[in-house]
This record gives sequence, C-alpha cells and structure tokens, in this order.
Amino acid sequence: MTKLVYFAWVRERIGLSEEEIALPENVTTVSELLAFLRQRGEEYELALFEPEIIRVALDKAHAEHDEPVRNASEIALFPPMTGG
Repeated sequence: MTKLVYFAWVRERIGLSEEEIALPENVTTVSELLAFLRQRGEEYELALFEPEIIRVALDKAHAEHDEPVRNASEIALFPPMTGG
C-alpha cells in the first residue's frame, strides 16, 4: 500500500486529505500515477486535469514526473506554489 497525501486545491477538489491505495503494476512513474488517478473519478479528473503543473514529492523529496514511484511509501501531490 502507498499513502497518497493531497494539499491545497488538489485536496479540495478530490475531497480527501490522504488515502492509501495499492498501485497497479503498470504504474511505475509519477506521470503514470497521475494518469491512473485521473481515471478514478470526476473529482480526480478535476484536480489533475493539467497533470504537468502538479508538483509531487516522493517520501518528502520533490520528484520529477519521470521518476519511479515503486519504492515510495508516501506520495504527496500539490499545485504549483508562489511565494511572497
């Protein structure tokens, strides 16, 4: 099982702050994870409709979309952030 944690408007649109799921065998990268999640329902599609802007952290370390997810115990998804 992999823990998924959602932040900011990703959390608001999905309606969950976190969940645990078993990743399908064919989900091996961040990009594949985002594509898989978008297929889980309307709320996921709404939250992840522009997957290229979603930021991801694997076990609390920022990750690029081509990085493998298989060994991560926690995957965090959040929108782009601005500082000020």
